[in-house]
Amino acid sequence: MKSFFLFLSLFIYTFLNAQQLIPESEYAGIEDQVITWRRDIHQHPELSNREFRTAEKIADHLKSLGIPIETGVAHTGVVGVLKGDYPGKVVALRADMDALPVTERNDLSFRSVVTADFMGEKVGVMHACGHDTHVAILMGVAQILSKNKDKIHGTVKFIFQPAEEGAPPGEEGGARLMVKEGVLKNPDVDAIFGLHINSQTPVGVIRYKSGGAMAAAQRFEIHVKGKQTHGSQPWSGIDPILISAKIIDGLQTIISREADLTNEAAVISVGKIQSGVRFNIIPESAEMIGTIRTLDYDMKDKINRRMEEMVPTLARAYGGEATIEITESADITYNDPALVDRMLPTLKEVAGDENVQSQKAITGAEDFSYFEREVPGFFFFLGGMTPGTTESYPHHTPDFKIDDSGLLLGVRALTEMSLDYLNGTSS
Repeated sequence: MKSFFLFLSLFIYTFLNAQQLIPESEYAGIEDQVITWRRDIHQHPELSNREFRTAEKIADHLKSLGIPIETGVAHTGVVGVLKGDYPGKVVALRADMDALPVTERNDLSFRSVVTADFMGEKVGVMHACGHDTHVAILMGVAQILSKNKDKIHGTVKFIFQPAEEGAPPGEEGGARLMVKEGVLKNPDVDAIFGLHINSQTPVGVIRYKSGGAMAAAQRFEIHVKGKQTHGSQPWSGIDPILISAKIIDGLQTIISREADLTNEAAVISVGKIQSGVRFNIIPESAEMIGTIRTLDYDMKDKINRRMEEMVPTLARAYGGEATIEITESADITYNDPALVDRMLPTLKEVAGDENVQSQKAITGAEDFSYFEREVPGFFFFLGGMTPGTTESYPHHTPDFKIDDSGLLLGVRALTEMSLDYLNGTSS
């Protein structure tokens, strides 16, 4: 008899979780507004820790819904807390707000023409990673849930996060600072959900990975010191550009010859190198900045150690000096397997079984990982590519585009996941 009631309880729970709790007409009624929000934010992008206009737009919207808010969290973050009509647990939903120093290159009517100062340079600013869609989606979720408090057993915390792409040098920011400032407390969060639009996944498709889903990201800076001389007499100096080339080549052998890539993927990429002022002068110094991506903690430790050994050694071999500094940008994004299993029926209900697809881990990184270090989390990918198109541009590029028709599925997914998690827990 006891086993019968256990089976019955599980059946009822699964059945309830498989039912969409918000009428489809209510979702359809908000789609145009979500797209309008997204396009406005896209046209007015802001760099990390400088998301002032975006934060004000979010705060005004949440206040208009009667949701109590806190502003200025981790510099420009906005947090809203919506209490349902019934007691229960707390679920958090997160959207990141910042744009990138990329000049937009497309024919969109709402493309960005914004420029800003970034590390001493005047640059174009663009939502080249889709954070504008994340903000618009979560604003839509907040609007729907605020009108359906009678369906909420517990509390929903809306976290609009700045600086996911990394705080400017000398500043703290992002998810790590939000956690440090207590964003997962008061009320204490039991689980957190987040999504990322993807320009190379068709609209209507959701992809996910249980366990380790995205890589840890680290930033490294290498400073090389040589000896300046005339370009016609290289033997009179020490060439830091040559040393830099040898270091770059050496770093790649760590991946190709020392990292066990049958275990997990790993990447070392140099994204910027700067040296010299004139064609016929061998300069005195060179600087390099790059990223390390790892999906395994042991591999991460080994790669860091070998880089710290190799960089100064190679510089000395060619008569110069070099230092390396490695800093954290994001931890491994780890989706709690039990939470993933629990929420998959909800995702399949809103998107269709065939449209919810498991994928391999990727070497992209997300500072959502810092939330998941504190509480169980589930981070998934939402399709943003027009179905059937052959034109698909990667994130962080000038030609990046998202099909707005994919946003509504994001609203439905986060809304129904929140309700199913809270209502299932309370029962």
